Amino acid sequence: MTITLKRLLSHMAWANQKTITHLESLSEDSLKAFATNPKWHVAEIVYHIVDSADHYAYRISGIPALTQPGDPCIDAVKEIADLSRLKEQAVLVDKALLDCVQLEDIEIEYVNYEDKLVKRWRSTILSQAIHHATEHRAQIAAALEAKGYEPMDLDELDLWAFEIETERS
Repeated sequence: MTITLKRLLSHMAWANQKTITHLESLSEDSLKAFATNPKWHVAEIVYHIVDSADHYAYRISGIPALTQPGDPCIDAVKEIADLSRLKEQAVLVDKALLDCVQLEDIEIEYVNYEDKLVKRWRSTILSQAIHHATEHRAQIAAALEAKGYEPMDLDELDLWAFEIETERS
């Protein structure tokens, strides 16, 4: 069997769902928790994970997952009830990223957010999507803990836990 990014993307999707589920169990005020920058609070970070994944999936495949090119981004998270919608959107966009493993690894040329022309391999963008979500889940845990809320146990979201849980089911 060839080693692919499929397991890592499957883990990312699983960990994203676990993270959102954990946030749903907390108080409304927990969404405002931050570690060092009040603009980078829990609600903004969890939204950013899913919204960015939407953009990564489109960049790699050219197929819109959640939003069409030129449309506004997905709706922001403002209250706990919004997490239900975000969880559904995460399923769709994480599946779109997983579907990208079937594509040929070619270099893509595009204009980035700084209005600069860049070239990136599809595999680089897909790898960044995985690292991006992991980094921000850790920021969410730190923000929650910094403000006295129950953080996710990141050890329960690691690849070992994913493998144990998914191979039992």
